[in-house]
Amino acid sequence: MFKYIILVIVLIIIFGAISIYNKLVYLRQSVKEGYSTIDVFLKKRYDLIPNLVETVKGYASHEKDTLDKVVVARGNAISASPGEKTKYEGELSNALSRLLMISENYPNLKADTQFLNLQNQLQEIEGEIEKSRRYYNGTVKELNASIQKFPYCIIASIFKFKEEIFFELENKDERQNIQVKF
Repeated sequence: MFKYIILVIVLIIIFGAISIYNKLVYLRQSVKEGYSTIDVFLKKRYDLIPNLVETVKGYASHEKDTLDKVVVARGNAISASPGEKTKYEGELSNALSRLLMISENYPNLKADTQFLNLQNQLQEIEGEIEKSRRYYNGTVKELNASIQKFPYCIIASIFKFKEEIFFELENKDERQNIQVKF
């Protein structure tokens, strides 16, 4: 009888450990999915930028410095490692903001349907990026909290689950959405 009690306890512990491990794997995959979703929207943003730059170039040829900064910031953001991504994304957001501000000096640009369409697409993408960052940070929070809780911390340390970093921008000014003023 005592053997059966011990066997049941051991089985409960084993199944509990398996359940905890599977939950941690699921959370880790959710974090990866969240980061991948951010990358998808950033890629859409990167693809949109050359079209936006070319449209503005047609109207504002002497604004070369601003256009060059957007192109350089885009290049830096594309080639950034995951650890550097937040820094370069902030720089790109600032450069895009300056690019869109150019339209204040060019009334014809403000009325250009291609420019307006690109601007609307950029605003939609910025909204999707923001939602993706929230989802990613939520999954990171859930994973990190699980790794710290007992008995999850035991399984996490055995299988070397590591805490993930939140997607945060370093500069407070960069946390603002791109502001477009007409």
